[in-house]
Amino acid sequence: MSEDNTTHFGYQRVNKADKAGRVADVFHSVAAKYDIMNDLMSGGVHRLWKRYTIEMSAVRTGQAVLDIAGGTGDLSFQFSRLVGPQGRVVLADINDSMLKVGRDKLTDRGVAGNIAYCQADAQYLPFPDNTFDCITIAFGLRNVTDKDLALASMQRVLKPGGRLLVLEFSKPKSPIMEKLYDHYSFKVLPLMGKVIANDSESYQYLAESIRMHPDQETLKDMMQNAGFERCQYHNMTNGVVALHMGLKP
Repeated sequence: MSEDNTTHFGYQRVNKADKAGRVADVFHSVAAKYDIMNDLMSGGVHRLWKRYTIEMSAVRTGQAVLDIAGGTGDLSFQFSRLVGPQGRVVLADINDSMLKVGRDKLTDRGVAGNIAYCQADAQYLPFPDNTFDCITIAFGLRNVTDKDLALASMQRVLKPGGRLLVLEFSKPKSPIMEKLYDHYSFKVLPLMGKVIANDSESYQYLAESIRMHPDQETLKDMMQNAGFERCQYHNMTNGVVALHMGLKP
């Protein structure tokens, strides 16, 4: 494999054409236990990170929202309430197992009428130009093979003045936190995955994928290069997670 044709899958180098399938296998494996593992892994703090994302989205009644890598629907549930009957939410995920879990979960919670489900690749979003008022991608961008291509695709389908929010694991701001986080990620998470989901390898990959994701400033530059303006980010939990925001001119 030449270097030009490879990308990272956690700490491994794999052919670019193979990465999507490898990531798909991970999320097929974790889908059924995804919600409970999120709560256990973060001590429930992921709910606060997502709540802040919702608040910063400034989504209003009647708007159209795209929730990419929407998984089990935490953000889509809130957006459905915010946009109301006149608005529209699309929960998109490349992984059909995650999409089914999200659809079943939201249906059970009575969410219907203003929400649609779409199996879609963030790199090649199947929507017309200038469709959405807001796009979110929470804990999904690090799994995308070509992040620049995905950001350009998101920029294309946003309306002028529309807002992109990228919620993702990032680089801790203190050496002490980084050491604690490394120990937790590589020792505790795979063990939890083995005990609770009978799958340590997927959670080892998830920990590695976080380390391979661009840091805060690099991702901000990537968003600017994709054509977003007024790009900024807000660190949460000492930079373990960051929310990046940008507007389409």
